[in-house]
Parts: sequence; C-alpha cells; structure tokens
Amino acid sequence: MDDSLFQAGIDARTRVLGPEFVTRAFSTADSFNREMQEMVTEYCWGGVWGRTTLSDRQRSLNNLCILATLNRSHEFKLHFRGALRNGCTLDELRDTLIQVMVYAGVPAGVEAFRLAREVLDAEGVVPPPTDQPMPTIPDDGGARG
Repeated sequence: MDDSLFQAGIDARTRVLGPEFVTRAFSTADSFNREMQEMVTEYCWGGVWGRTTLSDRQRSLNNLCILATLNRSHEFKLHFRGALRNGCTLDELRDTLIQVMVYAGVPAGVEAFRLAREVLDAEGVVPPPTDQPMPTIPDDGGARG
C-alpha cells in the first residue's frame, strides 16, 4: 500500500463523506473486508478524489451520473449526501439527474430522483416550492382505462 496515497484517500473520503462514516467503515472492518476498505481508500479516494483537476463538486456530480446509470442505490445515496456536503446546489443536482434520465433512460432517472428525495428528507433539506402552476388534470369520472 502506498502510504501517501492512502492518507490522501483518508483525507478525501473524510472531507466528502464525513469523519463519522470513515470511522465506522474502518471500525466495522474485519479480516474479510479490511483489505477492501484499504483499497477503496487508496485507489478510489486517494487515486481519484485526491487529484486536483476536478473539484469535489464535479466529482460528486460525475459519480451520481455513473451510480444512477449502474443502478447502485446504496452508493448513489451515499454520494448524494456527499454532494450536499460538497456544496452542490439543488439546481445542480436536479440537472444532473435530468441528464441521467435522458442519457441512461427514464427508469434510471426516476429511480435517481426517488433516491435523492429519500436523502433530502433524511437530511432535512426542503426544496422551495415551484412557482409553476400545476397542470390541469381532466376528471375521467372514475373511468379506468
């Protein structure tokens, strides 16, 4: 293991996900998954998030696109929280998920919005109401088609 890359990974992982998450990830590691935690920290967080060309905000938005497309709900929610910590705005997050919907398919986009709403609710983030009027929904008189 490259100690400097691992430390860069610890720093990045802590910055994005929070010290509580990183502490929990390592404190629950055992002989089965400890090396996986170290590799994720060194390669993903140190080798990628430790780079400086893209900002943490940009990396968060990129990850959300990838994770939504791959249907990795647990990781998506984790990185959505990270995106909020990184200062991504609701407008940036919304447009990222719209891009997912167009390029990866409507089901992937709808699921990403659903997962994002779970995180927003859990984090107590309340988006402002829309200023757009609701569309007129015709009354079908109870008919089912």
